[in-house]
Amino acid sequence: MEKKKRVVVGLSGGVDSSVAAYLLKEQGYEVIGMFMKNWHDESVTISNECPWMEDSTDAMLVAEKLGIPFQAIDLSEDYRERIVEYMFTEYEAGRTPNPDILCNREIKFDIFLKAAEKLHADYVATGHYCQKDSFEKDGQTIHSLLAGADPNKDQSYFLCQLSQQQLSKALFPIGHLQKSEVRAIAKEQELITAEKKDSQGLCFIGKVRLPDFLQQQLKPKKGDILNISDNYPAYEQWKVPQGIDLSSLNDAELDAMCTPIHYHPHEGKKVGEHNGAHYFTVGQRKGLQVGGTGKPLFVIATDTQENVIYTGLGEEHPGLNRLGLFVKKEDIHWIREDLKLEVGEYQRYQGRIRYRQPLTGVTLLMREKGLYVIFDQPQKGIASGQFVAWYEGTESIGSGTIF
Repeated sequence: MEKKKRVVVGLSGGVDSSVAAYLLKEQGYEVIGMFMKNWHDESVTISNECPWMEDSTDAMLVAEKLGIPFQAIDLSEDYRERIVEYMFTEYEAGRTPNPDILCNREIKFDIFLKAAEKLHADYVATGHYCQKDSFEKDGQTIHSLLAGADPNKDQSYFLCQLSQQQLSKALFPIGHLQKSEVRAIAKEQELITAEKKDSQGLCFIGKVRLPDFLQQQLKPKKGDILNISDNYPAYEQWKVPQGIDLSSLNDAELDAMCTPIHYHPHEGKKVGEHNGAHYFTVGQRKGLQVGGTGKPLFVIATDTQENVIYTGLGEEHPGLNRLGLFVKKEDIHWIREDLKLEVGEYQRYQGRIRYRQPLTGVTLLMREKGLYVIFDQPQKGIASGQFVAWYEGTESIGSGTIF
């Protein structure tokens, strides 16, 4: 008789991972439930939105109900080093990190995966709404990361930094289901998490007051909020002439189109003050607390060196919308390494710069120093430090950190 394959499921105490564990057991796997404790500091968590104690208990009760072994693992040290420190560093430098993407790459599919392998697991599974496919090409097994079947819950964007090695060990048991079906299964099986609200906020931390969280390390520091006129001369460079062949553009032309503008204090008009440029991000509207401007103000750039926030009036302000972005060579990641672009090559894909954003046509141009990504339509609030992901249909092909 063939030995059952062993899977360690990351039980988070939510409905998605609970149903993932149930389905794997039904499919004949030997299932072990494991709860990851990644956070200790309750002082910055809002009310009781996501206290880990409650989640850990729910995860344990689900494991008990399913009759599977359960253990908790404390990864808070790794999480602090790899995710929290990274967040502080990024915000301090005026960039906007995406901790959820990093948490998947560095914690769930690295540290957690290694812990599972110590238990001789063949796979790890999570409650992500995405799917995996595997096929043979040139004698090699290639794994594809596909969008989840529920268009409102597709989480492939959060997994856009996974490698072939990580994907080979991953299972996504609920990816083919709609959220409503997942809840129905949980109800049917009388799992305690059936009606539980989805957790919001940082991966495994819960709902966090970001300024409070950042103030643990980054001290408040008063500075100016400056408004930039919408006829700022450099915005002309961000436009692409109609019908132009993008591959014919040289690096200097691509740079003008794809890299953020560096504003100077004398170019703006003071409209208010803030408590620290590192607390703000490009595209942000709330929290500026500047009145009397008629249209709403949006952050179009932050300068953490000079401690200045640059804003534009109204959501049509040209400083808010950009057609292109750049990814440095070392920050490009191909899930499908077999489709990697060589220097001088270009390719059409679809792309997004944030979770749940509709995909839009993009042209990828690979040059010596990195990758230029030009969108068919201008994108609002392209922020350094965030991730761009590109797709072929429903398949996630690769991603990169925005410069």
